[in-house]
Amino acid sequence: MKIHILTILLTTTIAISACHQNKEHSLYNGQELRAGDIVLRCGSGLTSRAVLVADNGGCYSHVGIVVDSSGVMMIVHAVPGEHDFPNDFDRVKMDEAKTFFLTTRTKNGRILRYSDSIVAQKAAQAAYRLYKSGIIFDHEYDISDTTTLYCSELVEYAYKQAGILSITDGIRHDVKLPVFNYEQVILPSDFVHSSQLTTILEF
Repeated sequence: MKIHILTILLTTTIAISACHQNKEHSLYNGQELRAGDIVLRCGSGLTSRAVLVADNGGCYSHVGIVVDSSGVMMIVHAVPGEHDFPNDFDRVKMDEAKTFFLTTRTKNGRILRYSDSIVAQKAAQAAYRLYKSGIIFDHEYDISDTTTLYCSELVEYAYKQAGILSITDGIRHDVKLPVFNYEQVILPSDFVHSSQLTTILEF
């Protein structure tokens, strides 16, 4: 059976931090977010460190996309281990910005924006549909199969549904570490380096 080290590390980190979550504050509460904005965070836990090792110097370990949910800006993202209720499963989920950026999960963050707001809104609508459809997390990190999605794959796919061939400029990576081996992976830092996105805020 294939060992999914990122899932194991994330589950451990969440378990350790869960009992402190109510006492923690949010690093960013979502002021001035727009539908289609791409949000990144870097945590201090074991999972974040594993992603940063895979990213070879990248600054972020997780990414999501802002959607308009009945007039409230929310963040849709695909993440394992952050379960909302008993017997919940790893899936595409939707959180408030203050939950996404809890200090138990976030050391620093960044907001990126696509210049065409109509396209960005279409990407957000696609992401919201994926959330509503109950898409599960892609533990295989397989970009060729969109029936399951990991965080970077979700954002890339949402913008592709809005007509953008690749919001990350087609950048892909072969990740080869002792415990796992994935090909053609999109990493969170690829959004930072995209020629199509502008940084709105860093914190």
